[in-house]
Parts: sequence; C-alpha cells; structure tokens
Amino acid sequence: MRLPNLFATSRGRLAAFFFLYMTEGIPLGFAATAVATQLRRQGVGPAEIGAFVGSFYLPWAFKWAFGPIIDVFASERLGRRRGWILGTQLIMVVTLLSLVGLKLPDQLALFTIVLLVHNTFAAMQDVAIDALAVNTLKENERGTANGMMFAGANIGQMIGGSGSLFLGGYFGFQSTYFFVSACILAVTALVVLPLKEAAGPARIKAAGSAMAAAFAEMREFSITAFRSFLGTRGAFAGLAMSLLPPGAMCLGLALQSNLAVELGMDDDQIAWLNLSSTVFGAGGNLLGGFISDRWGRRRSLGTYVALMSVPVLIMMFILQQHGWIMPMAAGATRPAVTPFLINAYWAAVLSYGLFQGLMYSASTALYMDVTNPRVAGTQFTAYMAMFNLTISYSATWQGIAIESIGYPKTMLIDAFYGLVFISLLPFTLRRASDPAGFSDHHASGRARKLALGLAVMNLLWVPMFANQALLGAALPIAQIFYSLIFIGSALFLLAGGMVLRAAHPVLARWGKVFAPLLLLMVARSHLDMLAGWLGQSEATLQQWSTPFFYAVPVLAAVLLLQLARERWQALAELDMADASDANLAARGAV
Repeated sequence: MRLPNLFATSRGRLAAFFFLYMTEGIPLGFAATAVATQLRRQGVGPAEIGAFVGSFYLPWAFKWAFGPIIDVFASERLGRRRGWILGTQLIMVVTLLSLVGLKLPDQLALFTIVLLVHNTFAAMQDVAIDALAVNTLKENERGTANGMMFAGANIGQMIGGSGSLFLGGYFGFQSTYFFVSACILAVTALVVLPLKEAAGPARIKAAGSAMAAAFAEMREFSITAFRSFLGTRGAFAGLAMSLLPPGAMCLGLALQSNLAVELGMDDDQIAWLNLSSTVFGAGGNLLGGFISDRWGRRRSLGTYVALMSVPVLIMMFILQQHGWIMPMAAGATRPAVTPFLINAYWAAVLSYGLFQGLMYSASTALYMDVTNPRVAGTQFTAYMAMFNLTISYSATWQGIAIESIGYPKTMLIDAFYGLVFISLLPFTLRRASDPAGFSDHHASGRARKLALGLAVMNLLWVPMFANQALLGAALPIAQIFYSLIFIGSALFLLAGGMVLRAAHPVLARWGKVFAPLLLLMVARSHLDMLAGWLGQSEATLQQWSTPFFYAVPVLAAVLLLQLARERWQALAELDMADASDANLAARGAV
C-alpha cells in the first residue's frame, strides 16, 4: 500500500508537523522523566540529576549554529530539509540503541555523553523541521500549526517519559531503549519517507567550494542576526527575555521527578502523573496562542507567567508545613506522607502543566511578533536556542539549590525569579513614535550599551575567579553565568566586527582573534578531561592555564570598551534602508 504524502492537503500538513515535533519530544521526555526517575531510585543525588538534565538541553541552546550548515549542505534529491530530517532521525535511533549496554549509575558520565550526541542531532532535526515549516505552511495555517507542534512535542514527552516508565515496570528498563527507538522509526517510515518536499527557489551559491559557500553564509548569518537583535526596542527586549526563565520552572524539571520519588510514588504513579500533566500541557498549548490572539499577546503572556508561580508557591508552603525540607538519602527516616500531601502534589503538577502550556504558545508567538521577517529563520531560531539555554541553567541551579537549601526555599526563589520576565513585556510593544519597519534610530545606541555591559562583566570575572572558593555550592551557577557571558562576548566581537569591518578593519581583525579565545574560556570547567587527553596532571594544566584565564577576559574587555565608543554608522545606514523599505511597502499597500 502506498503511503500518502501528507503535504498534499492542509490537514495533512498539520498532522505531519504534529508527528515531526513528537519525535523531538520523545527523547526529551525519556531523559528528563524516565531516566531521571531511574537515577534517583538508584541513589543518584539531585545535583547530579540536575546537571544531567541540564546538559541534555545544551545542544538546543546552540542550534542556531546548525542553520547555515543545513541551508548550504543539502540534497536536492532527498529534499533540502527532508534529507536532513531522515539522516538525523536515523542517527538518533542508533545513539539510543547504543545505550543498551551501559550500566547505570556506574557509567553515568558515558551515558550522558552519548545522550548529548543524540540530542545534538535532535536539535539539528529541529532546525530542519522549522525551516521546512516556514517553506511549506501557508500563512493562514501557521497559527494552528504552532499549537499543533507544541502539542506534538508534549505528547512525545509523554510517550518518552510516561510510556517508558509504564513499559519498564513490565519488561525492565532496558526495554525502554528499544521502545523509544521504535517510536522514532515509526514516524520516519510512515511520515517522513512518503513526504514530497516542494522544490525551493534556486540557491545562489558563493564562488568556490561548498565549504567556502558555507563560511560565506555563516558570515552573513552573523551580520543579519546582530542587526536583527538590535534593530528595535522589542527585538532587544526579546533578547533579554529569551535569557530569562519564562516563569517558575521547577515543577517541570528535575525537581518534579526527585520529589515524586522521595514522596514514595512508584514508577506507575509517576508515569500517570507525567502523562496527565503532559495532556494538560498539550491542551494549554492549543489554548494559549488562541486566547492571546484575541485578548492581547502581552496581557495574556503576563497572566500565564504569573499563574505558573501560583502552584509552586502553594506546594512550597505545603512542603514546609509537612516537614519536607531537604532531600533524603535512601533508607533515611522520613516524615509521614499523607494523602493530602500526595493529592496536593498532583494538583500542583497538573495546574502547573496547564499554565506552562499556555505560556509556551503565547511566548513563541511574541518572539515571532518582534522578529524581522527579512531574517525570520535566523532571529527566531536564535531566540528559541537561548530559550532552551534558560531551561538548561535552571535545571542545573535548582539541583544545586535543592541540596544546599532544600525544596521550599528553592521553589520560593524559582517562583519570584520567574516573575522578572513580566517586567520586560512592556518593552516589546512598538511605540507610536517608532519609525515603520524593523529597525529604528536607536540601534547604534543599543550596540554601544551591549558592548559596555559585556566589557564590565568580563572585568568582574577577575575578582570572581580569584575568589571562587568563597562561592561554595553556588560556584557551578556562577560558572554557567560566565560561560554565557564569554559566549555572548565572542559572538558580539565576531558579528560586530563583521558589521564594522569596512570602517574599522583593525577592530574586526582583533574581534576574530579574541572570539575563539573567549570560547576556549568555556573549557575551564573541563580541565580534568583535557588533562587526560594531553597526558598531563590536572594540577599542572591548571597552573599553565591560570594566566590565560585572567588575561583573555581583561583584553577582551578592552576591545569591547573600544567598540562601546564607536558610532556604529553601519547600523544607522541599515536604519535608513529599513525605513525606506517600509515606506515603499506602505505606499504599495495604499
């Protein structure tokens, strides 16, 4: 029997993207729920589980880097996007099956590395699916499709999380690897293979080899992304918002699985809870965007984010009243687990799932609102990548905080930290005085302020690094923060240097020098691994690298301070070009 090409009809297209996004949710649910539950049951601590879950989201934070690769290296015969989806799904299955022979928790480090590779290809698949959606969906389908995609991802997380826990209870946890792999392969065979991707416009290739074309497109990517983020107040606010958690996050990350195990819930109960909350979340996905289109994007999103903190604060109070403060080792004497406590936990998780689902659809629509259509793929993918970075660092700091200050205080910090997101919502609204288009006259000022802020953060690294022992348990959180600062500084120097290279070629060249050095600063947390590769002791490598770790941020700060003094005339020229385009479009619409 010949399988249908789902792209041939409107309903088919919605169904296709639902199932494609489902394959993205399956491995996330498997790792964050099924594997995290298994690890906690085997005595692994919340901090290690938080780091494990956090590392799983890291490739999604950098998926923007895959865009030029997927755009340039594409197969016309398989389909520019379809070919990538086919290849990445097959590699995802292979990496999952390779985990069967690993023993947990003894080989947790290797297990995490393999899953990190797996999720890197899952993130590449996501970029290809989003690009395919932009080129395939009709304008009047995109809103509904967005809700369907998020619902598909939620259902996928339910299959990977709850489905795996149910199955593991009957056939052992090893069987879950085959189950998750089979689910992904089913979508590959029944949906992806029969698809017929429409031919896109002819690509304009750069002169030279495919590699030269790739580098040329990556340079263009950097310039357009830099300009887009600074073009309007809304886009700049979106940049800040994408680096903040969009509401309280703890009841959707490792804290949920840790607490469920400690409250005595078995795998079936946790699976039912995960399944139910995922269904609530999927319903919220479908409702959130629909309501925000009618009630107002910012008003709706602010309400959703505030509501996410309510079940967290209520559950915090209940845990405090029942004496559930610190995580407890297996076999330790525990406070009584009353039916009220279990019911309250269920209610908190389910209501949180609904509110989080509402938030996802509305926040994604807001990022689309502030994105320049001329560079939609570039800018929107970057927002989503940084959005995933917030999930990664939230999971990490919460795991550390749980062990240091306990569940209630961690939930209190999470609830109020999530509300910071609301304070930036008014800045995404276009002012009446703003010129038409997606660039205004303040882009150069924003570039100077961003350069100054990054310079100050790089200089503050020196006293922090010199006194890092004083940070204690908070050191990993500071390390995550500064990894983000160094990566952001590197990207600013690269992209900003390309914008200024005609007027200031010397600054552009120095930006190219210091960008990779700043990226190397991220390796400071992995000196033990590097020492093993180089055949040196960690102490020796630490001694050699310490001057580097002091000098690079200081010298980069000097360069950033110079950039903060520039006029950024190239951005002003872009403002005028965008205003001209907008005026022409307005006259054409009359």
